[in-house]
Amino acid sequence: MKPFQHSMAIGSNARELVNTCLARLGDIDNNANLGFIYLSDALSSELDHILHLLQQATGIDHWYGSVGVAICSTRREIYDQPSMVIMLAEFPPDTFRTIPALSTNTDDFLQSQETWLSAHPAHFAVVHGDPSNPMIPKLIEDLSSGLGAGFFTGGLTSSQTQNLQIAEKVTDGGLSGVLFSPEIEIMVSHTQGCSPIGPVRTITDCAANIIMEIDGITALEAIRQDVGEVLSRDLSKLGGFIFAGLPIQNSDTGDYMVRNLLGVDSQQERIAIGDRVENGDAIMFCRRDGNTAREDMLKMLEGLKKRCKGRTPRGGLYVSCLGRGKFQFGENSEEVSMISDVLGDFPLAGFFASGEIFHNRIYGYTGVLTLFM
Repeated sequence: MKPFQHSMAIGSNARELVNTCLARLGDIDNNANLGFIYLSDALSSELDHILHLLQQATGIDHWYGSVGVAICSTRREIYDQPSMVIMLAEFPPDTFRTIPALSTNTDDFLQSQETWLSAHPAHFAVVHGDPSNPMIPKLIEDLSSGLGAGFFTGGLTSSQTQNLQIAEKVTDGGLSGVLFSPEIEIMVSHTQGCSPIGPVRTITDCAANIIMEIDGITALEAIRQDVGEVLSRDLSKLGGFIFAGLPIQNSDTGDYMVRNLLGVDSQQERIAIGDRVENGDAIMFCRRDGNTAREDMLKMLEGLKKRCKGRTPRGGLYVSCLGRGKFQFGENSEEVSMISDVLGDFPLAGFFASGEIFHNRIYGYTGVLTLFM
């Protein structure tokens, strides 16, 4: 199987950007029938024009992707510059389907694909979501359930302008992407950027995202016990360093979702986190840890390398958190370079998201890698 074609360019002029990317691609494979595109949010106003130019020049109608505050390519992370990465793939006919922007429910889409799904019992999709739509988590869960344990990778758009995604056309406000049939060989994994600092505890009194008690003591006392005396002296400094970890039920790998610590009420000894919880839910506290992030990234990559059994991926997609990248690994594209260091150089495209999608949930401070074999 041939590797995907891919290229990256930097520039603010839409036509020049497209022309540079196309020139770096070389001769376009006549069999290429799907494109991935990630571009910086500085180009949001030009996205319709860019997509039209790409569709005309390549003859490919099926494009999927998102804008992002930062994007990535093979061994390259690009911040604070108008830039774009594209990747052209060849898949057998009738092995993928577009997921149009789903903003309120998944029923109509699933019904429209009944015939195709009966012939191709698809369970994997690459999806992108608009973070301004509070229905996105439920849409992900419903789509996964509707497909029969659907498994997704992708991310929530990060943007300082418009939250735009691409699913054959420019869209926003929903969950969109591309669904693949089982004929397409794909390997996926994810890596965390935080490490637990205390035991798994139980929430014993809460309301929505406000936690009053944990293990029968005040939420703040539970944090004090876990973070230690030094950090406890100035609780205002916990934000951005200490996070809530919500363990995933029935996970045999100890998987958990990281959520921001939004506020600390010292008077009433309660905390607010970036997700809704219920009494009886498990919780633990975590800290951002660059060394642990690198170790876990390496563990993920070594695991994928074993699964590849000496093969080089045809192409890959990498979605990482805005809090990772240069902020956790270093200024010289160290995070994405680790991928090539372990798996070899292969076409890679992706972006830094405001939430990472893996399986049927939205994560934080996570890297999600998808390999097409």
